[in-house]
Amino acid sequence: MADDITPLASLSLTHVYYNPDDPISLLCAWLALVPQALCVVYATLIWSTREAEVALMFAGQLACEAANFALKRLIKEERPRHVHQSKSKGYGMPSSHAQFACFWAIALSLFLLVRHRPRHAPKKAPSKDAKGRTPSRLAAIERYAHEPWSFAQRALVSGGAVTLAGLVAWSRVYLGYHTGKQVLVGCAAGSVSAMAWFAVTYVARETGLLAWALDIPVARWFRLRDLVVEEDLCQAGWEKWEGRRESEAPVAKQKKRL
Repeated sequence: MADDITPLASLSLTHVYYNPDDPISLLCAWLALVPQALCVVYATLIWSTREAEVALMFAGQLACEAANFALKRLIKEERPRHVHQSKSKGYGMPSSHAQFACFWAIALSLFLLVRHRPRHAPKKAPSKDAKGRTPSRLAAIERYAHEPWSFAQRALVSGGAVTLAGLVAWSRVYLGYHTGKQVLVGCAAGSVSAMAWFAVTYVARETGLLAWALDIPVARWFRLRDLVVEEDLCQAGWEKWEGRRESEAPVAKQKKRL
């Protein structure tokens, strides 16, 4: 009877081995889940914003993963020998985590620092108190609320993305899933893939291919758009909300008087 029992398998998508007595190992285990978290972020942004740039970046990310799949089976380099057998499933060259994270970080940085050209909204006079004065804190908040990110802010975010990618890559060596060489090759492959994909999307924009694709019935049915190159993701909705507040303010004041 016992021989008829089917052995169970583990879904290794989020299965990470780590040392429970080592807090750094636990941190590395969480860092190993960054690619899965980024996929959730991609899907959420694509569905909520319908931005072509986000969809293109995700398409490039998937192409990078396909390239990693092919490279592993072409190179066929094993993972470190000291890794437990149940932990070393699949080839190790190049590291898919490092390649994934570096593609995302470089692609995001290229978008924020090279392609993104936010237009500045017209400056608005900040609200005043009962005595007609403008508090400095309120003025600062109003200024931030109506201005897109500066280049310095975008560079800071890009630096944070590159740092996170570096931590993800380092965690693979710390946990023993990859050698340093496998991680470095993964970082290089992800970075090169991101730059190549940036060039592909640049050509698609310059030749009008993207504009044509956004005009086909399927794209229009999904309400795809290409606005994020010139505005922040939240800017259009924020400006619409501000306009609505301003239009309703006189009506609200009149009701209070009555």
